[in-house]
Formats: sequence, C-alpha cells, structure tokens
Amino acid sequence: MADAGTMDGCGFLVRMRGLRYEPLGRAVLDGIDLELGDEGITMLLGPNGAGKSVLLRTLCGLIEPTGGRIDWGEGVWRECGGVRMVFQHPMLLRTTVLENVAVSLKPLRIRAAERRRRALAVLERVGLGSRAQEAAMRLSGGEQQRLALARAWLVRPRLLLLDEPTASLDPSATAEVERIVREMRTDGTRVLMATHNLGQATRLGDDVVFMSAGRVCEHASVQRFFSRPASPQARLFIQGELPWRMSF
Repeated sequence: MADAGTMDGCGFLVRMRGLRYEPLGRAVLDGIDLELGDEGITMLLGPNGAGKSVLLRTLCGLIEPTGGRIDWGEGVWRECGGVRMVFQHPMLLRTTVLENVAVSLKPLRIRAAERRRRALAVLERVGLGSRAQEAAMRLSGGEQQRLALARAWLVRPRLLLLDEPTASLDPSATAEVERIVREMRTDGTRVLMATHNLGQATRLGDDVVFMSAGRVCEHASVQRFFSRPASPQARLFIQGELPWRMSF
C-alpha cells in the first residue's frame, strides 16, 4: 500500500487495523489497515464489490466487524455530531423540510424555538430556506440530498461519511452537493466519500483511498494517485474508466 497513514502529518481521526467483515465466511473486508488524518476530504474509490459501502457502514456503527479494531482520535465521540453518514438515497421523514433537519437536535434537549432557528440557518446555507415548510418528499432528488446534508451539518459532525451522494444526480445538482461538502470541510468536518466519478474525485479530494476485493490497495494524494498510481489494481481501474487519456 502506497503512502499509508495520514496524508498531511496531522493527528489521526480514525485508525483501522486488520479490520474484517466476513458474513457467512466470505471476506467483504479483508484486513483493512488505514489511518485518516483529522482534516480534509478523502475520496474512496474502487470497483463495484470492493467493500467501500461496507467500510463506511462499519465506521458509522451500522455493521459490526468480525475482526480487527477501530481506534478513534481524541474527542471524536465527545463532540456534538460525532460521526454522521449520508446515503445515495436519503432517508427522510414524512414531514416538513424544517422538521427533517431540526430532528437532529432533539437528543440535545434544546428548546424547540432554538432548534427551529438553527435548522432554518443551515437550510439557508444549502439553498432550501424558502422550502422549509414544504413536505420533504416533494423535493427533487438533488434537493433531498441537500436536505440530508443539512441535517448532518446542523450537528457539526467530526466525520462525515458519504456513500455516492451524487450518483443519481444531474450535473447542476451534483455541483450544489459538492459546494456543500466543501463548505462543511471548511467548517471543520472531516469527509470520507465513496464515488465512481473520477472527475469528482479530482475536484473534491485531498487524497484517495483505493479499494479492491475488500482491501486497501493504495492511499495517496489525489495528484499522485492519478498521475502515478502505485498498485496494478489502481492502474487498471483508472485505465478502464478513462481510457482515452490515461496510460502508464
């Protein structure tokens, strides 16, 4: 694995050692060794079936690993948002846009008026302030994804996990989601984002984690990954996705 460890020399946010997930004896995660620093946007790349979505779900606690360990940096779970995940198809409540966001603050015993104020503020930041009283289910796909991001942003998560959030969106909606992700990074949220869009990886990412067959094959800066991929699996993947401009 090339360039293992944090990419910028900062303290680690999360460290995985020998992480495994083997339902029915099949290795979906096959000994993941990976460390992420506490800043930036990491793009998670790899072919279908590589284990990207399973890794994200394991990090947010939806899947219990069958082996290995996950170590978290100091203060990750003491902070308000901890770790949040946004899926390709947002999970929304059958209520208003405003209530879909404000619900994130209910566990914090904040008064309803204050929850509403904070929720409206973050809705303005994602461009949905004027839609606050509408039914969330009536939003377009891109608007629903922005709503899901707003719900996560409201609690200022330390780590945001994104599982192909723009896979079904048009270019305009994709650009809006990318803008929000950049702003969340600027606000101090660490991002780990799975995508199949290599152009998106170059636009958004600080570094790339490339997975294949349940393993991390490479961890490198975006520039190095796309100009000099170190693993044969990564070279084949890039050539297959961008055959007209990539040769190694």
